[in-house]
Amino acid sequence: MAASSSTSTTGNAEVSQTDNGLIDSEKTIREIIQQPLLLENDDPLIEFSEALETVVKTLRRVTEAKASAQAEAAEWKRKYELERARNLQLEQKESKLLACSSMLSLGGRCSELNVEKGREPTEQTMFSDENRMQCELGGGEEGICSHLVLKNDGPDIESYAAQNKVMGKASFKLSWYCKGEKSDSHKHDIVSFEKGNITTAERSSKQICLTWESPPQTVLVATKPNSAPVRKACLEMVRWLKEHKNLNVFVEPRIKAELLEESSYYSFVQTWRDEDMPLLHTKVDLVLTLGGDGTVLWTASMFKGPVPPIVPFSLGSLGFMTTFSKDHFDKDLSSVLVGPVNIMLRHRLQCHIIRRDAAKSEGPILVLNEVTIDRGVSPFLTYLKCYWDGTFVTDVQGDGLILSTTSGSTAYSVAAGGSMVHPQVPGILFTPICPHSLSFRPLMLPENVSVRVVVPVGSRSSAWVSFDGKGRKELAPGDAIVCSMSRCPVPIASQSDPTSDFLRSIKSLLKWNLRETQLSDGPRH
Repeated sequence: MAASSSTSTTGNAEVSQTDNGLIDSEKTIREIIQQPLLLENDDPLIEFSEALETVVKTLRRVTEAKASAQAEAAEWKRKYELERARNLQLEQKESKLLACSSMLSLGGRCSELNVEKGREPTEQTMFSDENRMQCELGGGEEGICSHLVLKNDGPDIESYAAQNKVMGKASFKLSWYCKGEKSDSHKHDIVSFEKGNITTAERSSKQICLTWESPPQTVLVATKPNSAPVRKACLEMVRWLKEHKNLNVFVEPRIKAELLEESSYYSFVQTWRDEDMPLLHTKVDLVLTLGGDGTVLWTASMFKGPVPPIVPFSLGSLGFMTTFSKDHFDKDLSSVLVGPVNIMLRHRLQCHIIRRDAAKSEGPILVLNEVTIDRGVSPFLTYLKCYWDGTFVTDVQGDGLILSTTSGSTAYSVAAGGSMVHPQVPGILFTPICPHSLSFRPLMLPENVSVRVVVPVGSRSSAWVSFDGKGRKELAPGDAIVCSMSRCPVPIASQSDPTSDFLRSIKSLLKWNLRETQLSDGPRH
């Protein structure tokens, strides 16, 4: 509504009013408050200023509540759409089961359930497809099948499986093992209440062994750019994969150009176009990375859903995740291609950016290490509001906040004062960056928590968010980011076992707890 201003002057204070006598905006209120008071008796103006300050705070709270409600509504809408899609998939499967039952009753054969006349489908067969839709560990009593961990989020799982069969994509299964010994069953943490006593079963090490059910045929090779040693190793490894194993080799478009520049011999390598990226996991059985942890992060980001097993070769600076040496790659790869292989499932975070304008929201974005929210080039403190599962937890005032996976606990999070956590521990690290509070300590949250971080409308400046150190985006006042654990982890091969690799990394790379041993001589009690 257009405001016609009338001006009344008392001393040097000028008050701008609307037609109905109410203040037009928070900006006008602040201008009034900041004007000098020159009257000898300024008590009425001080009271009026305090009243206006109260109005400013009320307007700010209303605006922040509205932005928070909009963000929460967008999140609930996303969850509703995901649940609706899941229900539609289940309905389609039920209709197929009914159709198969009808065919069986008429004496026909049902290829969907792989059963014939005279053979009733078992309960395990009837519900195998439903179990396939669950991307959870320990989903079955007899080990873990690949589709339970590396699940395809597409709308038609059966057509995806049929496509893999035609293409000859290798299948595998994952099984639990303890202390290096293979085990066909997972020892769940089962609670017993026998005789009124609460006890738990023996806890599994939750270490996983991959066994190929059919030999891998297609390998993707990803490399660190602008490195002469890496380029030399890539040439040697690609040639060996073709000549000694007769495998189909995929590389990034950049790498293919480098190989062809070296020799026309490498014309057999294949690559992909940008529009083919969403289906890349359907073509690749195994991934090899040549570089450091950054190369592994980049490679994982290429897969927006399930990730094939990754064998990382160390040619980088540190290498917490790269446990294989390039010096004897032929021996290591021969062992991996035959199997079994020790696997560590490294969890990822799934992030959605929710804008005040819902049409500009972004996501999902998958990260393997951390999500970093900082103040960017602004000289002001970052002001953030944090919610866990919709419940307000705390404000963050400082340089920023890190939401990290346990794999990323040895990266930016530990530099900001967070703890180092074994990668197999499921959880989300909540680490502030230089908080302006002596009592703000890092926390570790359970894996099922959804974290929402909001830039309040009253914040002095925008915040900036980056994902595994790249893809930097601005979060304007009123915007939010929602992070939760992804259902598709990154399976990375281990040289020996995950725990030994982790301890070796923190000791050799971070020099964890290295100290000269105290001499035995000296005073004694």
